[in-house]
Amino acid sequence: MSKASRRTSEPTTPAGRRAGRPSLVRRVTTWLGVAMMLAGVVMLGYVGWQFWGTNWTSQRAQKEVTSTLRTQWEGGGEKLEPAYVPEGRASALIRIPKFGDDYVVPVLEGTSDAVLAKGYGHFEDTADPGAKGNYALAAHRVTHGEPLRRMPELRPGDQVLVETVDATYTYRLDTDPRALVIPFTGVWVLDEVPKNPEAGGAQPEQRKGQRLITLTTCSELFHTDDRMISFGHLVKTEPKTGL
Repeated sequence: MSKASRRTSEPTTPAGRRAGRPSLVRRVTTWLGVAMMLAGVVMLGYVGWQFWGTNWTSQRAQKEVTSTLRTQWEGGGEKLEPAYVPEGRASALIRIPKFGDDYVVPVLEGTSDAVLAKGYGHFEDTADPGAKGNYALAAHRVTHGEPLRRMPELRPGDQVLVETVDATYTYRLDTDPRALVIPFTGVWVLDEVPKNPEAGGAQPEQRKGQRLITLTTCSELFHTDDRMISFGHLVKTEPKTGL
């Protein structure tokens, strides 16, 4: 058979396209499918980083900050009281016995994303540890080390220990964190004596001159619009000796 005969005998599609050659639509569809699969892989990688990668890096950062702060307190650096610690730097260490003997997380001044990636954040313009007023703290419940992942397990009577350069302050929680969930706009919880605008809602004892603590975190593991809150009050101050 001649080359001309072979060419004329090749089957063609109704539109005149030769069989066996992918159409433009088919090629576009194939590349679109590849792009979607790649996008899915990227999204899974991002989710994996948020839930596992950030925890790994933040837990390392927490240990480094804790170690550095202890070194400073023990004589290897400046010994600043919390009131004089600049934003972004550590001012205290938090222990919550309910969470285990090895639970130690630094408190840094401010509540920026960078701060909360290293531990607790101390809200600006709220009281310092042990002082009159409201020592208000925020921390992640999921990702970035998850300092307050177990917040719903806390109950009235549980202790929160706050260690600073010159003392350890023991607070006792007064409210169940499950009893108070508010929008992130509910800044009343940062007041000197927080007063719940909802009648009968959880709040500290309404008395001036108290030394309070407020813990705030996300109310749900996969939703960040609402905040879970627990209030407590100071029950003991133990000054450090040999300073």
